[in-house]
Amino acid sequence: MAKKLAVAIDGPAGSGKSVSAKLVADRLGYLYIDTGAMYRAVTLAAIERGVAGDVEATVRLAEELDVRLEYKSGVTRVFADGAEVTEEIRAPRVNDRVSPVAAIDGVRSALVAKQRAMAGENGVVMEGRDVGSVVLPDAEVKVFLVASIEERAKRRAKEYAEKGVEVSIEDVERNLRERDRIDSSRAASPLIKTPDAIEIDTSNLTIEQQVEKITALAVEAGAELV
Repeated sequence: MAKKLAVAIDGPAGSGKSVSAKLVADRLGYLYIDTGAMYRAVTLAAIERGVAGDVEATVRLAEELDVRLEYKSGVTRVFADGAEVTEEIRAPRVNDRVSPVAAIDGVRSALVAKQRAMAGENGVVMEGRDVGSVVLPDAEVKVFLVASIEERAKRRAKEYAEKGVEVSIEDVERNLRERDRIDSSRAASPLIKTPDAIEIDTSNLTIEQQVEKITALAVEAGAELV
């Protein structure tokens, strides 16, 4: 029987984590988990319940909120307390608040516990900002994706445009720089590249090329393609 591995993919917003992780999971026949979607779901719920500025209330919400991810045919559907929030969690209002919410120690503790439970004993491809360092520190494969701020802003602006949301690339870049600052400097589980992680710069890579690189690392570690 093929060895079931844990593949941890970390990196800043817009570096290509989500698309790469989904496709790598498909190739390996593994479970795909988008940890960022979980923080976004908590952020959206905090905004809608009017507690986004209340740390204690947000922590309680993170502990109690039933966040479920359903990945099928290349699409991850996100549910919070049974209601689908797949599109809502990608809105600009969530982008503007997710990093401060994710920086709260109690929120991270609550969601890390849920993420580890999801991983269980299955082969898993999990992506986020602290997967290799905190959530799955013993992962057999650790990848850290990077890309230039200009390229990341271009990608994110394109995503908005495809959804009919008008946001200037200048605003997108400003938001990304602020998120990078918060994510890298927070006290709880900051965005870092662990010493055993392989860094891949995706600035000039196609999706196929970056997926090939990550898949090759997994196969080298003992995974088999489906």
